[in-house]
Amino acid sequence: MSVSGRDETTDDLLAALLDGMDAALCAFDADGVITHWNREAERILGWTAAEAVGRRGFAGWAVRAADAQDVEERLMSAQEAPGRHVHEFALLTKDGGRVLVRTQSAGVPGADGKPAGVYCAFSEVHAQIDLERSIALSEALLEDASWGVVLVDVDLRPAVVNLHAARAFGSGRTALLGRPLGELLAQGVEELEGALQHVLAEGAPPAPVELWVSVRTPEGVRRRCWRSGFLRLASPLAEEPVPLGVGWLFQDVTEARRAELDTGQLRFRSNQLYRAGRAAAECEDPAEAAAVRLDFALAGFAEHALVDLLDVLDGPDPAGPGRRRRLVRSAVSASGQTLLLPAPGAIPVRYAGAHPALQALDRIGPVRASAPAGEPPEEWARARHWPPDAAHALCTVLRSRGRTLGALTFLRGPSRAAFERADALYAEEVASRVAADLDLARRTAARPADL
Repeated sequence: MSVSGRDETTDDLLAALLDGMDAALCAFDADGVITHWNREAERILGWTAAEAVGRRGFAGWAVRAADAQDVEERLMSAQEAPGRHVHEFALLTKDGGRVLVRTQSAGVPGADGKPAGVYCAFSEVHAQIDLERSIALSEALLEDASWGVVLVDVDLRPAVVNLHAARAFGSGRTALLGRPLGELLAQGVEELEGALQHVLAEGAPPAPVELWVSVRTPEGVRRRCWRSGFLRLASPLAEEPVPLGVGWLFQDVTEARRAELDTGQLRFRSNQLYRAGRAAAECEDPAEAAAVRLDFALAGFAEHALVDLLDVLDGPDPAGPGRRRRLVRSAVSASGQTLLLPAPGAIPVRYAGAHPALQALDRIGPVRASAPAGEPPEEWARARHWPPDAAHALCTVLRSRGRTLGALTFLRGPSRAAFERADALYAEEVASRVAADLDLARRTAARPADL
């Protein structure tokens, strides 16, 4: 290929590059004559490259006469000063309108190192401000936002994490990057990944969603509720939308949701106690009334209720110091089980000395227990003479008129959460009412013998 052919190819390539740019660009030689003018400059001002190239500066056509000298001096001064220079001034469009532009200009050195001209990139000020606002918003979200922001790639791994999100995960920002979500969350990862995949495939949901997750932190696993919003990220440079990942924004609303749950739970349990009292008042047999109370207490609270009564019910408190404690199973209630007072000589339950029911008698208060993580729940329950599907227990004492009558045990399965302090308070309230019914049943049963 000849030298002239190579020059033509180089010029064509340069023209194609300039015309493909998103920013308007023009160039001046050392005398201020325009040498290059791309299509974006034509779009903004309306002047074609044929009309612009070869003119000396903007005077007389693209700028007002009063501003021409100032504009030319500011643009051409870039030849003598290093670096880029930013200016704002008004240019004239071909139809006579005015456009406020922001320019970035820099000197172009020649082969000998001397100034050979200036290139100038410019855009409409409002478009530049919109871009700067977008960049500022992105930086603020990823630095100073009061909610968590995580950019997740198409492989569902964190690519960018802001400081708030890193604190929520209990880790550093860089330590989270590129890690599978399953390594960060002990529970809730399936729901989160399902939401992210839905956003990648279908787009953002119309409203925020609340996700309960268990976060692995150096201090242990923490149960949190995150109110989350999702945005699908697509490349603005592709002809068709190409997903880059998902923007995930979340706030921790755990305390508010727990307060709502506690309030709803307290309201439900109060209603259950009220309904149980109304139903028990219609029972002629006090033992039947006690069974009715347990049926109402089990709803939403536990799978089983066990009533174990002390086999000696007369004389001093059988749970007192120096007395031999023997508990006799009165009922195992899943629902509708009638409570029976143990007959004299009934065979006691063979509880070990450290059994939670005996501990409750010693403390005269509730005792909570759960199957250890490494032990099968069936063996744990069987060793304590409980139903095999029990994994969590709450034992409380039955007391009436200052005397201990026995123990009441509530049991939950492995799919349920362990009993908490609020559960123990509710169990004590139920136990006090059941104990009063059983005490009345004992006194009623003993009355004919007294006569």
